[in-house]
Amino acid sequence: MKETRKGMLLVISGPSGAGKGTLVAKLLDQDPSFAFSVSVTTRKKRENEIEDLHYHFISEEEYDKLLEDDAFIEHATVHGHRYGTLKSEVYARMEKGQNVLLDIDPQGARAIMEKEKDCVSVFILPPSYHELKVRLHTRNTENEEEIARRLRNAKGEIDQMGRYRYLIVNENLELAFDQLMAVVRAEKQNSIRYYPVIGE
Repeated sequence: MKETRKGMLLVISGPSGAGKGTLVAKLLDQDPSFAFSVSVTTRKKRENEIEDLHYHFISEEEYDKLLEDDAFIEHATVHGHRYGTLKSEVYARMEKGQNVLLDIDPQGARAIMEKEKDCVSVFILPPSYHELKVRLHTRNTENEEEIARRLRNAKGEIDQMGRYRYLIVNENLELAFDQLMAVVRAEKQNSIRYYPVIGE
């Protein structure tokens, strides 16, 4: 049997603190068929972040130049900072049959879903707003004002969850990861991207 695969574009999104990053890291660790698309951002690097691994951290001027060059699939201003997904990080890989994973905010995810109708969109939810607040405080990467803004934004983002193809509540990490892997396994066999040719 001969088989051909077209690259999958997997979009993982959800409010800040829902646990997207942890699930994305586990998926990339366990499934080498995925490449992580590194977004650009104008916000400052956090202590635990690595340049060009978590984000490409760039200046406002560099961002403006990328906008001018039409280098983005999508771009948005989120929590007062600018973010964008580079075409160069996504399309060349998918054309080679590689799966590409995007970990992006809901605003950017909606823009991707409108352009890329075949993308696999997954929204990660916290079990409660209280738990979301606890997680934002625990990760200790934002000040009180920033946490309050992210919590306010979370309500509007969660209201939009029906736009996504799949929803996962991240209360138990292992269960949430199993559910994410079930989505990935099923979508790898989807006839829009999997073409088996059986013998005579």
